[in-house]
Amino acid sequence: MTPIRRTFIATCAAAALAVSTGAALAQARDVKLGYALAVNSHFGAGAKAWSDSVEKSTNQAFKFNHFPSSALGGERELIEGLQLGTVEAVIVSTGALSNFVPDVGAVDIPFLFRDTAHARAVLDGKFGQDLLAKFRARGLIALAWGEQGFRHLTNNKRAVAKPEDLKGLKIRVTENPVHITAFRTLGASPTPMSWPEVIGALQQGTIDGQENPISVIVSAKLWQVQKYMTLTSHVYAPMALIVSPGFWNTLNDAQKAAFTEGARTGALASRQFVDEVEKKGVEEIKSHGMQVVTEVDRAAFKAAMAPAYKQYATKFGQKTLDDIGSAK
Repeated sequence: MTPIRRTFIATCAAAALAVSTGAALAQARDVKLGYALAVNSHFGAGAKAWSDSVEKSTNQAFKFNHFPSSALGGERELIEGLQLGTVEAVIVSTGALSNFVPDVGAVDIPFLFRDTAHARAVLDGKFGQDLLAKFRARGLIALAWGEQGFRHLTNNKRAVAKPEDLKGLKIRVTENPVHITAFRTLGASPTPMSWPEVIGALQQGTIDGQENPISVIVSAKLWQVQKYMTLTSHVYAPMALIVSPGFWNTLNDAQKAAFTEGARTGALASRQFVDEVEKKGVEEIKSHGMQVVTEVDRAAFKAAMAPAYKQYATKFGQKTLDDIGSAK
């Protein structure tokens, strides 16, 4: 074989390999994954673990493109994007989900869960899994329950230690009827607001405060716009890892299994992130000058919620509330 012919064959082989490699890369399907907070948050931790798991288990058949910090809009817009098919995957809190899957509101009832272990047991058990299945009727494919942690109150007006301290405070709440009812019952002025608007509203004094888990308070550096925090632990806050039904229906069984297992991996990563943040988060918050109220009369708050509990029992069924409350 002449040197010229040898060079020609080598060149053709290299070109063929390049074409083959390019074709393989081109076959990787893009997956837009949106969430509300930054990549260095529990949302980001869950998103990274989910995408890494799917990409690895499918041999890079999918390529996740992350859109953190509400880059694709607030949580309502993200959920609507799933239904419309303009986004393939999201991680969202239950705050906006109640407007799409009303039964989700049951897990948002204040003081329903005893502690984190209780909440995780409920969501990982039959109740939580049955609740995920109800998303399908609403044009959503929910795969796993991640976590934000228990929600706490922050504000700029005064230290809050008992229910009466809340009276008249304008508190941003999620677009969630359960949360709105709770704060209205406690005498506050609940103000539903999408997360992207919150920091500006706190800076401008449009609202006095907000309520979120320590994981959110730390990742969003709320000490820059808030003076007081109260460790109310009033609501356990899960988050859901969801995909678009339009996208889901294009997957084969093995790919669906990969996305489901990946979502569970992401959910676990979010819980681990929350566990770590909660070990040191309060001290970090204090170090930035926020006054933290640790002694809270939870029994008094729960007693003040009595009228709201009657509404919740009517809406969700007393048996549902009893089943959740008594779960081991």
